[in-house]
Amino acid sequence: MAFGWIDEQADARRRAGLVRTLRPRSADSPLLDLASNDYLGLARHPEVTEGAAEAARRWGGGSTGSRLVTGTTELHGELERELAAFCGFESALVFSSGYAANLAAVTALAPHGSLIVSDAGNHASLIDGCRLARGTTQVVGHADPEAVRKALDTGGGQPAVVVSDTVFSVDGDAAPLAELAAVCRESGAGLLADDAHGLGVLGDGGRGAGDAEGLAGAEDVVVTVTLSKSLGSQGGAVLGPARVIDHLVNSARTFIFDTGLAPAAAGAALAALRLLRREPERAARAREVATELHARLTASGLEAVRPDAAVVSVRAPSPEQAVRWAADCRAAGLAVGCFRPPSVPDGISRLRLTARADLTDGQLDRAVRVIGETRP
Repeated sequence: MAFGWIDEQADARRRAGLVRTLRPRSADSPLLDLASNDYLGLARHPEVTEGAAEAARRWGGGSTGSRLVTGTTELHGELERELAAFCGFESALVFSSGYAANLAAVTALAPHGSLIVSDAGNHASLIDGCRLARGTTQVVGHADPEAVRKALDTGGGQPAVVVSDTVFSVDGDAAPLAELAAVCRESGAGLLADDAHGLGVLGDGGRGAGDAEGLAGAEDVVVTVTLSKSLGSQGGAVLGPARVIDHLVNSARTFIFDTGLAPAAAGAALAALRLLRREPERAARAREVATELHARLTASGLEAVRPDAAVVSVRAPSPEQAVRWAADCRAAGLAVGCFRPPSVPDGISRLRLTARADLTDGQLDRAVRVIGETRP
């Protein structure tokens, strides 16, 4: 039977308790949300939703084509200019998703004959970019600049790029970005950093990890971001020197052949960016909430990883207990993330909590109480 192997894999997932299911949420869900990536609480902000609505009214429901044909509107250019200026880079290029942006950056910056050095804890989009790139990939230990140096030393002078998240999505720990940049410069390698979880949280007023580490605008640093987390919209972007962005326009397949970002998403992201620029305290509040959440959880005896941005990870005894724990939290009115194998590289199951800037002290109290009362 055609595709019979699919049934075998489905049975194996069921036996292992690893079946993924879609759970549509309602527009008026009563759950307290500590599961999404809406770090600044902007996804439903009136200015952001109006930005989306106005863009749709003016430009239509879709971008109508790829960016090089009809999919680039004046709004896209406006977003790119303001995003690059806010984060401190010379130029920016907007994609339909952060995933597409990462695929584009890795594949375009690692041609045949090049070396890619990739952190073992990187996001799936970076990993897939490494798989698709024509360069040779070496995976090194998590957040280990010395391992990166040794890998680059084996390159024999070939073009090289080091690829890393700035804030890792599972535990919320930050990469040693400044040290990685220094190692790259010793050998003439470029640094590609995925700042999906740093934009809006780290740096001066949320300008990202590049700003926080003094690397924004450097000629040997390229940063990718997503518009779907702190900016509460959809899409992604690559930030860097103008010559790198021009190279992506001419060579990145997920830019050349993909339909452009919908105007509504571009309008929402631009409105959120302007709001963040006007209210920079939102970034500090997100970090403050994360620190407070971690302190309260550890004080209650739970094993939580100290956050470097807005993600707080709480260890669970097993995959089965992690799933049950998350379900019990949900039944008690609290939505939390649940990470377990094979999605986590170290095999440790966790609850993943989002420390949103708009959470009140009362909501934090409630979240900590529910997590503690439902612990396995």
